[in-house]
Amino acid sequence: MDTQNVVDQRHAQAQRNKSLRLGFEAALIALCGYLIGVAGLPPLFGPPSGPNDTQVVTSGVVGDDDGSVAGPAIETSANPTPGAGVSVTVGRATWTTGYFQAALFKALLEELGYDVSDPAANEVGPTDMYRLMADGGVDFWTNSWLPNHQAFIDEEMDDGSMIGDYVTPVGSLMPSSGLEGIVVPKSVAEEFSITSLDQINGDPGLVELFDSDGNGLAEVQGCPDDWGCFKIMNELIEFNGWSNLEQISADYDTMVNGSVERVEGGSAVLQYTWSPSGYLTRLRPGDNVLWLNIGGQANMLDGTITPEYDFNDGQPPALGAACTGDPCWLGWPAADIAVTARNSFLEENPAARALFEQVQLKVLDVALANVKYDTGETSEEDLARHAQEWITENRPTVDSWLAAARATG
Repeated sequence: MDTQNVVDQRHAQAQRNKSLRLGFEAALIALCGYLIGVAGLPPLFGPPSGPNDTQVVTSGVVGDDDGSVAGPAIETSANPTPGAGVSVTVGRATWTTGYFQAALFKALLEELGYDVSDPAANEVGPTDMYRLMADGGVDFWTNSWLPNHQAFIDEEMDDGSMIGDYVTPVGSLMPSSGLEGIVVPKSVAEEFSITSLDQINGDPGLVELFDSDGNGLAEVQGCPDDWGCFKIMNELIEFNGWSNLEQISADYDTMVNGSVERVEGGSAVLQYTWSPSGYLTRLRPGDNVLWLNIGGQANMLDGTITPEYDFNDGQPPALGAACTGDPCWLGWPAADIAVTARNSFLEENPAARALFEQVQLKVLDVALANVKYDTGETSEEDLARHAQEWITENRPTVDSWLAAARATG
């Protein structure tokens, strides 16, 4: 094969890859639009803004004589690098959909002069991350899912103090934005008239349908055992007495890849997943899968096993035809995705705290960054570039966040 043919083939493949990603992004935009417009999730599509939509007032000229706006004003008297000389250790989640946020906050803090560690050096699940922060090993992370993780914050340290004495969730990074639950292939749900997880547990024929290893238990492809959803899933099974169900715990991406193959082949599978994530470009509620109603409000955890898991008094998302039941009780409330930091770090670094309090992200922006990762842009350099591209595209708002941080002194 001559060189030109090789070049042409590579160019054609690159174009196919680009078209594939654009198709994923289009599907994701449509899905997020459905979730936000119909399910009642926050309107997180417009330009990002700080929690109070405030602008730092300065003596500089914001508008030109012709009436055009030059951009947000910056407090010129403030210290531009309040973090100079301060080393910061950032942690990140063990799920790839949280990588973008960690890379973004690293870049933002560096603009304030902080020396920020590589997020990949402290990739830890939530069962250990809060204790690690309390012990001083990590200063902050951006991947708290609350109330899911509250039980970890409320754990006791070796000296009898509580982890929550040393760490604090701060700001409103993505309020009520973590939609999570179990999906089932749409074709399977329709063929077998599946309406709920409770129904599956009580029907021997359905249990057999979702029992791939023949041990007599229907399998839910769930979460790695150091994630909060792993604990909640097992507690759901215990709380409801679902003795014919079991959660499978393994590498999440491996489980999803297997579940996608089953969905595409029309086979039965139950898979835990969430939004915002690129996973929903492959497991598409309302298209090739449906969210699985767990049963009813009475099946929601009420805090009797773990007090922090009292989800019984919330409202179910209005998912309509994308769910096997209406109302659609997914088993989890819509989570607040938040920054959590060491108290001593927050006290010693008011500029960092002010930044954490300002930053809000849109579901769509995070989801599209996830799609870039899922379509091959997976290196640490790629992640840093994704963060920097987002900052460039949102520079006026970013500058207002940084100005508020610098104004703290």
